[in-house]
Amino acid sequence: MADLIQYAVHDRVATVTLNRPDKRNALSSALVTTLRDALDDAAADDDARVVVLTGAGKAFSAGADLAALEALQEASALDNLADSEHLAALFERIYLHPKPVIAKVNGHAIAGGCGLAAVCDFSIAVSKAKLGFTEVRIGFVPAIVMVFVLRKLGEAAARDLFLRGALIPAEDAAAIGLITRAVPPETLDEAVDDLARELATQTSASAVALTKKMLAQVPGMGFREALAYATQMNAFARSTPDCQAGIAAFLNKTDPPWRAS
Repeated sequence: MADLIQYAVHDRVATVTLNRPDKRNALSSALVTTLRDALDDAAADDDARVVVLTGAGKAFSAGADLAALEALQEASALDNLADSEHLAALFERIYLHPKPVIAKVNGHAIAGGCGLAAVCDFSIAVSKAKLGFTEVRIGFVPAIVMVFVLRKLGEAAARDLFLRGALIPAEDAAAIGLITRAVPPETLDEAVDDLARELATQTSASAVALTKKMLAQVPGMGFREALAYATQMNAFARSTPDCQAGIAAFLNKTDPPWRAS
């Protein structure tokens, strides 16, 4: 099962690679479990400041393993619910991950695979990649990814993607904000490396984690609740070692500690 994911850390960046190239990195239950474990490892890894998620072979991910879904048609409603909860927990793991997660979209990202790219903090795709949510074209629904994509794009763009079920070029996905940007294949490595290096060396790990937590919480709050929460987080952040060190470094015209080495 460990072969389903490749995990490596270099220069403060943990690279997590989906490793089912023969199945276009389809999300089987075993792959979901192994990917969740790898994300937990990256969260606990003091040598990693940034996570890069990518796919082996020509595709980023083709989404759900349809053969596995077909087998689940004979399973009970509770078994199907458990499998759905298992997948939902993966998307939640990425969305709430304490470290910035970059999707390195090396090829097509379809249905749940497109959801994986969209739920990451940043997504850089090769220009030749196609992305989209094709679920309605096979009688399925983009249920779990909808929770995250609606937050990201709003209802109008989400309706166009979800109800038509069409695949769109990476440039169009970037234009509507589904991904961060599209780049030529020969510059994908450089684009992802540059962004990962910036995040790993120019930002505070604790500040990024707190900011990510707020980005997840604030949209679901009412105005006054959100403002009260933000006020508390503002006050709390002032007492963190990184904030205190960062202010001292700025005033003394020195580098903050996270830029060392």
